[in-house]
Amino acid sequence: MVLTHAGELLFKATQKSLDTLDDAVEKIHRQSTTSPIFVVSCEPTLAMRWLLPKLGAFYRLHPEISMDVRMAGGPIDLLAEGCDVAIRRSDFGVPDDYRITPFVEELAGPVCTEAYAQSIAQDWNKGVRFHSRTRPAAWRDWIARQGREVPEEHDAVRDDRYFDHFFYTLQAAQSGLGMAIGSYPVIETDLEQGLLVAPWGVEPTCYCYQVLSLDKPTPDSRVIQLENWLLSLFKAKKDASTN
Repeated sequence: MVLTHAGELLFKATQKSLDTLDDAVEKIHRQSTTSPIFVVSCEPTLAMRWLLPKLGAFYRLHPEISMDVRMAGGPIDLLAEGCDVAIRRSDFGVPDDYRITPFVEELAGPVCTEAYAQSIAQDWNKGVRFHSRTRPAAWRDWIARQGREVPEEHDAVRDDRYFDHFFYTLQAAQSGLGMAIGSYPVIETDLEQGLLVAPWGVEPTCYCYQVLSLDKPTPDSRVIQLENWLLSLFKAKKDASTN
């Protein structure tokens, strides 16, 4: 026995509908507060260079939480993506029904290796600049904050390098090939380990890093625990710097 042509069409349509329903049920289970999986979407560079190295401390505090870290950036539909929370830079609008918890102010400045800084006599205008297509205005924004303006013709002859993603610019800088605009807390671990230095300092931008979640009448306790942990990390660092 074989299906008729009409039966094949009906089978395919039914299969798609059942797959969609199955996906929706799975998302409901994942976003339930009783789900064993806590899904966190995080900007890739922040996740790889800062969050993942620190997750061990979070797991020691909350061994009952199993976190699924998904790397993505920019605006997010938490329900459609099946995520409980998102960790994002505050450079885009957020829906009114989202809970927003800022946990650290962003600081930014040029970073490179100590050896590279010495090779250009710590004159940032002599170094090779790395640009990211995901943050194309990073260098211009930083230069503007210095009260300086780089002539267009000077930019045109520079031996600069361009990369698809912010992460690659930091990796190239860490390899001693030039300078990238690094943002704190993304570069925190690199600075602490001496992999990168910020010879010209880092300064506040107009952005921060924040946790986004659905604004529910009864917040998910796991969201609160993540928020409190992130806030405590930077409170402890701030307290230490003032003592």
